[in-house]
Amino acid sequence: MTNTRQEEEAMRNKANTVLSWMTATCLAAQAGMSVGGAWAGSEIEARQRAERPIEWRAPQQEDKTVAVTLLAINDFHSQITAGLEVAGRPVGSAPVLAAYLKAAQARARGQTFILHAGDHVGASQPRSALLQDEPGIMVFNMLGNQHCRPGGLYGVECNLIGIPGNHELDEGMGEMLRLIHGGNHRQGPYLQDPYQGAHFPYICANLVRTATNKPLFPPSVVRMVDGVPIGFVGALLRHATTFLPPDSLDGLQVLDEAEAINAQVAALRAEGVHAVVAVIHQGGYQLPANGSEHPSTRLAGDLAAIVGRLDGEVDVVLAGHTHTVHNLLVDNAAGRKTLVTQAWPKGTGYAEIDLEISRTGREVVALSSRIVTTWADQGPGLRPDVRVARLADRVDAMGNAVAAQVIANAAKPITRVSNEAGESALGDLVADAQRQAMGTDFAFMHPEGIEADIDPGHITKGDYYTVQPANLNLVKLEMTGEQIYALLNQQWTTASGEGRFLQVSGLSYVWDAHRPAGRRVVSVMKDGEPLRRGARYTVTVNEYLAAGGGNFTVLTEAANPVVGPFIADALHQYVRTRPQPINAAIEGRISRLN
Repeated sequence: MTNTRQEEEAMRNKANTVLSWMTATCLAAQAGMSVGGAWAGSEIEARQRAERPIEWRAPQQEDKTVAVTLLAINDFHSQITAGLEVAGRPVGSAPVLAAYLKAAQARARGQTFILHAGDHVGASQPRSALLQDEPGIMVFNMLGNQHCRPGGLYGVECNLIGIPGNHELDEGMGEMLRLIHGGNHRQGPYLQDPYQGAHFPYICANLVRTATNKPLFPPSVVRMVDGVPIGFVGALLRHATTFLPPDSLDGLQVLDEAEAINAQVAALRAEGVHAVVAVIHQGGYQLPANGSEHPSTRLAGDLAAIVGRLDGEVDVVLAGHTHTVHNLLVDNAAGRKTLVTQAWPKGTGYAEIDLEISRTGREVVALSSRIVTTWADQGPGLRPDVRVARLADRVDAMGNAVAAQVIANAAKPITRVSNEAGESALGDLVADAQRQAMGTDFAFMHPEGIEADIDPGHITKGDYYTVQPANLNLVKLEMTGEQIYALLNQQWTTASGEGRFLQVSGLSYVWDAHRPAGRRVVSVMKDGEPLRRGARYTVTVNEYLAAGGGNFTVLTEAANPVVGPFIADALHQYVRTRPQPINAAIEGRISRLN
């Protein structure tokens, strides 16, 4: 069936929205920095500005209030051990993060709650990923008080609360529930036997079972602070399917965020709860003030539309997902100010929010909020938490043991060294793995994303993360033959003879070094036949390329994106299926004239 021009334009707009998000998040995730222009200047300056508190107080003063402190992290991605830096300074790791959070608890005036806004696991550093991300849950458990207990036996005074993000669902509902509720993985046990799961509640109002339309997790929880209630409502981004393999949400559906939250707020209000915190795995972009490098009170992106529709009872929104820092006051549906925060990802920062709640009206009447960086070379970072540090050491030891497991064998070195045409043996292998993983006509991989060679002999689990350490998902796209020609021609961005050669699978092509940049590709072949410029083909790329990374902007014009597994996982699965030992070589997919 032929699509109408309007349908094609709608598909292209949808793809551009998804892929623009991918550009922002995959680059921000690698740098640990915000994107969107709100935090201009150096990385250090951006983090210093984020620590300046914003404050609000109701016009009418309340004499009798209770104090509450919220400490919120987001997008932790099981970053257990050290290794991250900002401008050359060490930052983050679970022991350092724990030290900061415990120091913040010690100085808090009132009761403290520690929350995570999703993607606490998934897209993780290799050592934790090889242990099925169980260490990420175990670290958060260590932040709990005596009322946080395994097996769903946590009490109403437990100080921890979490929500699911899209990455919790990377391996489907079953594995997400195992991580949360406990039980050994089929390849375990790892650090616990049996693995205990979360010692705290997960909440989510808009993730429901398709068969029953009932929430998978409790939609909300209420905590009492010196006799005054405060409600917490969770939500997952509505378009989680966009960022997950197609079968990851089997048996589940995700409802509209604002509608689901507002329904819970109405139920809480009926119970006399008027101080409400929404924890949403969705983010936006804090825009710069006009003519200033400093952030303003303008929020853009998907989260802005959600906050604008929220019930006036919602006082705070703790956000995540986009890895973009924001700390500002935004009008909700009632025209009241709602505090919206998102902290630095991967444990390199947290949001510290102080609330005052009226004893009589039970509403938030004052607040102060800042985003704190967890520097490892100053303050609490100089004294990492001892218990968490012991766990991190165990993660390293056990992760190294799992990483050493042999999966395949190489008959000879498989290297990134390319010939004059721009093709390498390892590039061919990686591209083939990605094409097989997504079942597409073609695959394209940027060579900078292949960061190590494969030595002869044993190939281990850890080798895959060494070869492709970036946590990038594969993306299936639809492109015309004309767009594929344009993509290959974008390998040369200047009139010089140098190019950035994509490694390819499923096609071969010839290029002429004497032709001008933008017109160097002479011919493209598929199965021995010329590529038809007007035909549609399916292609596999990673999310960095899909978003136009590396100046391959034509990929942002592709249609119907479908997200697949991580690039390292695709290589892992493919190499296991190859005849052993693997004898990969340059296959002549790229040919050069002149």
